[in-house]
Amino acid sequence: MPTHSTRRTISRQWELLKLLPNRAPGLTAAELHQQLEGAGHRTTKRTVERDLIELSSLFPLHCNDKGTPYGWYWQPGRSIDLPGITVGEALTLRLVEDSIRPLVPGLMLKSLEPRFSQARQKLKALSEESASARWIDKVASVQPALNLIAPDIKADHLDLLQRALLEDLQLLCQYQSANKNRVHELTLNPLALVQRGQITYLVACADTFDDVRLYAAHRFEAVTMLSQPGRRPAGFDLRDYIQSGAMQFGVTQAIQLHAWVDPALAKRLHETPLSEDMTLIAEPDGARLTATVNDSWELKWWLLSQAGAIRVDAPTTLRQALIDSQRQSLALHDTAI
Repeated sequence: MPTHSTRRTISRQWELLKLLPNRAPGLTAAELHQQLEGAGHRTTKRTVERDLIELSSLFPLHCNDKGTPYGWYWQPGRSIDLPGITVGEALTLRLVEDSIRPLVPGLMLKSLEPRFSQARQKLKALSEESASARWIDKVASVQPALNLIAPDIKADHLDLLQRALLEDLQLLCQYQSANKNRVHELTLNPLALVQRGQITYLVACADTFDDVRLYAAHRFEAVTMLSQPGRRPAGFDLRDYIQSGAMQFGVTQAIQLHAWVDPALAKRLHETPLSEDMTLIAEPDGARLTATVNDSWELKWWLLSQAGAIRVDAPTTLRQALIDSQRQSLALHDTAI
C-alpha cells in the first residue's frame, strides 16, 4: 500500500501536469504553486520547482528560460489528455450528485456514474492529508422547513418522463390525483422537470389544452412514451414560469402585506427580507411591516408558522383566512381524545 506521503506526491504531481499549458510562455513555478494551493495541495514553491524538474525527465515538458522567471509548458504537439479529476471537481461532483439525479436523463446520468465514483474515491484517498478533501465533511445544505422524507419515484417512470422531455414527445399516463382517490388517464405534453424541496414535478400541458400544470413524479401509476411530438404553448419559458410564482401552486397574485411583528421576528426579517420593497418601521413593542408578496399557499403556511409573532392587518381577506384556519385548528385541538 502506498504511504500517505507517496499518495500526496502522486496526486500533487498529477495535478501539476494537468495545470501546465500547451504553449509558451507557460506558467512559472510561483503561478503553479498558487494554483496548486488553491486546489488544496499544501506545498512550497521550491517543491513545485523540484517536481517540474523531476517530471521533465519523464514527460515532454519544456522550460522557457529566455527570461526570468522561467515558464513551464508542454512541448509543442506533445501535450497529453490526462485522465482524472481535480480535488475541486471531486468536491463539486459530490455536492451536486444527489440533487441532480431526478433532473438528469438516465442515459446521461449513467455516463456520470464513473465520475461520481471517482470523486468519492479521490476525496476518501486524500482526506487524511488534504484539508480541501475534508471540506465535504464540513458543509451541508439543510431545508428550512420540516425535513420530510422524499417520496419514492419508480425509476422506469422517471426515465420515461425524462426521455419524453428530452425528445419532445407526448406521454400517455395514469395519474393519481392529490386530493381525490382517483386515477386519471391523461395525454401530457412535457415542458420541464422542476425539483421543489423533496418533490420532483413534471411541468406539462394535458391533451390539447394550453394551461400549464404541475404533476408530481411519484404520483404516476403508469407511463407510456408516444411517438406523437409534444406540443409547446407559444411563448412558454421555464424561468418566466417559475418567476410568476407558479411553483407556489394555484393562481397567485401580488398583494401588499401590512402587519405588526414582534422584535424577534423583525430582526430576522431585517436579515432576510420578504421582498425587495419590504419596510420595517420600529415601534415601542415591535415593528410595522409592509411588503409586496405573492398571495400563495406558501405565504399562508409561513404566516401560520409565525403565529404569536405576527398580526396581519391587510389584506382583510388574508387576515380572515388566517383567523378561520387558526379557529379550525383550535377546535380540532379542543376535541377530547
